[in-house]
Amino acid sequence: MPSPVSAQRFAVVDVETSGLSLRRHHVLQVGVVVIDGDGRVHDRWSSLLAPRSRWFFRVGPTSLHGIHRRDLRAAPPAGEVLAELAARLEGARFVAHNAPFDIGFLQKASQRHHVALPINEPLCTLRMSRALDPDRELRHRLSDLCDRYDVVLVRPHDALADADATAAVLPHLLRAHGITTVDQLASLPSAS
Repeated sequence: MPSPVSAQRFAVVDVETSGLSLRRHHVLQVGVVVIDGDGRVHDRWSSLLAPRSRWFFRVGPTSLHGIHRRDLRAAPPAGEVLAELAARLEGARFVAHNAPFDIGFLQKASQRHHVALPINEPLCTLRMSRALDPDRELRHRLSDLCDRYDVVLVRPHDALADADATAAVLPHLLRAHGITTVDQLASLPSAS
């Protein structure tokens, strides 16, 4: 008998970065919320990441993400943060809104700091939402999904707040796709 989707653990992740270019920018903050398929929260965690150089580094659009240079100076080293993230991802299915973006930045950081991240069969809530709207009549930003599913987005562009909101939206998207068993997750749009 197939396992119900409620038996699946999902690690819903969000990153805040210094910009949009994978080549030039870097991760400033990571947040993860671990839920089951019914949306029950099992774990929440976030951290800023210390820059490689303590004196010269860019934080990008502070007005957007609210992260300042002074905030990062006291942050834990990136390798330490990534190792903690890896432990929280273990045994869970990776989920993010616009997952290729988050995965790209996390893989770049993990390679630089020699930390293996178990990103298993990732799901993308952006692609899941778009698949429900083939005629593109709706908008699919995280804030739009929060409005559509009556989810409160407390602090947009804070990694933990965005991960919380994405985690709250995920069960709605799973139901909209008719997902009731773990096996059916394979029918969802790929995040890679």
